[in-house]
Amino acid sequence: MWGVTPTDQCEWDTLREKIKKHGVRNSLLVAPMPTASTAQILGNNESIEPYTFNIYSRRVLSGDFQIVNPHLLKDLVELNLWDEDMKNQLIANHGSIAKIPGIPDDIKRLYQTVWELPQKDIIEMAADRSILIFHCNYQYVLQVSNGNHCSGAFIDQSQSLNIHIARPSYANITSMHFYGWKKGLKTGMYYLRTKPAVNAVQFTVDKQALKAKEEKDSVSYNLEPPLLDEVQSAARQMASMTVDEGCLMCSVALWACTLHLSSFPLNMTLYIPLP
Repeated sequence: MWGVTPTDQCEWDTLREKIKKHGVRNSLLVAPMPTASTAQILGNNESIEPYTFNIYSRRVLSGDFQIVNPHLLKDLVELNLWDEDMKNQLIANHGSIAKIPGIPDDIKRLYQTVWELPQKDIIEMAADRSILIFHCNYQYVLQVSNGNHCSGAFIDQSQSLNIHIARPSYANITSMHFYGWKKGLKTGMYYLRTKPAVNAVQFTVDKQALKAKEEKDSVSYNLEPPLLDEVQSAARQMASMTVDEGCLMCSVALWACTLHLSSFPLNMTLYIPLP
């Protein structure tokens, strides 16, 4: 139907003869569902989808619970990176670790959320797991979506494929549907997930702890203890200057001063809290 060649790796002839002899009870047999409820019970993500967020709130009858991607949590614990500060940063970044400093790049690539993955890849994976079955004159012609292997579950009806586009438009929705059709998907989309125009207020984020963490990182970034002592000593000297003694670009009334030192990376600015 879409110019693909059936595979001979599976015993389709035997299946065809059995169907001709015994018939089938149902014309359609398989349609993978979203499985939202059972996924919650088993602690898994829904259906075949990547994680929407690496941390989120789950509301049930007994209350609201914070859920963390268990696979990410395990890796962060093994890397000795999981603590209260990491939790606050994860919430502040809306469940994404892409912009959190200190996390290795391979971990960031592994735990991209569905918003950070190309939806083209999601559609291609949906096509790869599909084997489309067509019925014509009691003969079943099975066509593999990519034409060269027999991978994935046998999907003869369709699959609940959700598409995530933060800011959808007619152009990208049309392009997505035509691409899915050309790949052989029987259903282009189950739900279209979008992002709200305004994010919810993050009441559970400890803003003070997050700010303290950022200030601490800005002071200690790439500084060995002897160099850090030297910088703090220079900061005390600058703070003790009068306005006439200080440079016009700095104000000693502020609780932080800016230092440009030749020993730091080029154009690097450090903001150091005064003791």
